[in-house]
Amino acid sequence: MYVLGIETSCDETAAAIVKNGKEIISNVVASQIESHKRFGGVVPEIASRHHVEQITLVIEEAFRKAGMTYSDIDAIAVTEGPGLVGALLIGVNAAKALSFAHNIPLVGVHHIAGHIYANRLVEDIVFPALALVVSGGHTELVYMKEHGSFEVIGETLDDAAGEAYDKVARTMGLPYPGGPQIDKLAEKGNDNIPLPRAWLEEGSYNFSFSGLKSAVINTLHNASQKGQEIAPEDLSASFQNSVIDVLVTKTARAAKEYDVKQVLLAGGVAANRGLRAALEKEFAQHEGITLVIPPLALCTDNAAMIAAAGTIAFEKGIRGAYDMNGQPGLELTSYKSLTR
Repeated sequence: MYVLGIETSCDETAAAIVKNGKEIISNVVASQIESHKRFGGVVPEIASRHHVEQITLVIEEAFRKAGMTYSDIDAIAVTEGPGLVGALLIGVNAAKALSFAHNIPLVGVHHIAGHIYANRLVEDIVFPALALVVSGGHTELVYMKEHGSFEVIGETLDDAAGEAYDKVARTMGLPYPGGPQIDKLAEKGNDNIPLPRAWLEEGSYNFSFSGLKSAVINTLHNASQKGQEIAPEDLSASFQNSVIDVLVTKTARAAKEYDVKQVLLAGGVAANRGLRAALEKEFAQHEGITLVIPPLALCTDNAAMIAAAGTIAFEKGIRGAYDMNGQPGLELTSYKSLTR
């Protein structure tokens, strides 16, 4: 089974062809980082315009690299949501047009399901599994009993981890995107600045990072008022360790309580080297639980992950209709229905 994946939820225009939900035949990504860098973040209108310019070229390149044509494709999977509504609409409408023109079944995919299924492009998912999703807009723990089954057992109550990284980086005067900058500085610094860790109520798997973000901003402002300088490396290390401590501790506790066989790391912040190292260290101590971490290229937004998740949806009987729309607030639900 060959599935064409299309992803335009934020600032990456991507298309990919994946075989049987596991094997990448081609994976093309057009990044917009340089365009948004001068604004210090993604500008939705600019992102949408770039998608319009790139979508056809990227899809054509995916077919060229695969050496395939539309007659080889069994389904078209596209990110339906969540994301920036203008950006989503470009991918959704392109997918609908191609589906109609070539009479190929259409499948709408949840963006987070895509990030989770990026792991299946590395190795088979063993159930029950637990996914730690960490990105700019999401921080969630998702329990999976089988393919296409998603139960959110914990989520952020305010800022997502990636959002906190970007806001802290902006306050520190670091260039966009801020997350990788903090990760690099943290490797050189010392965790010597006391910062809070939000554990919330006992037994909770939810997350909160707004207090930590505010604490970092207040630390910088107080130091500035006193004429003191704080080493950016030390502040980065202290901030990052506060985030990672909570993420890893809650993930390990949930993995044990739900008796999972596999832990999957997913989302853009999965590229964070500090987080990857901490999870590897933690789960080296857990017998019977394997840890899967995608390569860096599959952590950030791409279309191969959408094709991988779309393959499962297609096999479950999910089909998209031509009235499909971009849904910026789409919730992650299991594949239960045979029709959409």
